[in-house]
Amino acid sequence: MDCLEGMRKLPDSCIDLTVTSPPYDNLRDYNNEVTWNFEKFQDIAKELFRITKPGGVVVWVVGDATIKGSETGTSFRQALYFKEIGFNLHDTMIYAKNNPVPQFKSKRYTNAFEYMFILSKGTPNTCNYIMEDSKTAGTSKSRIRKSASSLQSADKSKDEVTITKEKKIKNNIWYYNVGVNQSSKDKIAFEHPAIFPEKLAEDHIISWSNPGDIVLDPFLGSGTTAKMALLNNRNFIGFEISEEYCKIAEKRISETTSKFSSLKGRR
Repeated sequence: MDCLEGMRKLPDSCIDLTVTSPPYDNLRDYNNEVTWNFEKFQDIAKELFRITKPGGVVVWVVGDATIKGSETGTSFRQALYFKEIGFNLHDTMIYAKNNPVPQFKSKRYTNAFEYMFILSKGTPNTCNYIMEDSKTAGTSKSRIRKSASSLQSADKSKDEVTITKEKKIKNNIWYYNVGVNQSSKDKIAFEHPAIFPEKLAEDHIISWSNPGDIVLDPFLGSGTTAKMALLNNRNFIGFEISEEYCKIAEKRISETTSKFSSLKGRR
């Protein structure tokens, strides 16, 4: 069903996390089943605010079309509207593509990223940092540390040596490989024209929710958010207007449920 129809059936403050990418600027053909304009976006944004729990988060993955040589700015317009209706723009993150499709004859550099707006209803309840390997792990560095008494005496400053930790908190630019066998190993997923990487969905699900939480994707598409929610012990709700894409999502979800159940049974 249409996501507006679906979200209006949900009670207030029931969703812990939303991870989604809307059909922005009509860049993709969704079987002519998607009617998308700014007024429709406004209605969707208001419903998202209503159903998000206090402290809940919406991850809104979006970019801009280039029309007559100028980017639309739709992404920024949407982010500012989310703020207008009460969301905090908690973070502006970047989804960077390691292997973007090259652009030619456009008099611009190849577009290799999309925005990931992290919108929170108040202060986020959850932040489970994604850690990554430190490139300087195990190395030592020294710095000058003044003793408390050195400011009042002739004592010399003391050298302090620290060892760099093996892990560090990931920054807010996240890099992913995209395309067949990169975004997902599920071949059926690529029957949808615009899937985002499973790892992207998983990283946000881990970051902004906890096991048992409810994760929403109002533009479910091929079911990536639902699949990664299941694999990380979260519940999910998804809406998708295209019957064709619903069938793809249902197949992926069914296969994930079967695999996950068999793995749990072996423990």
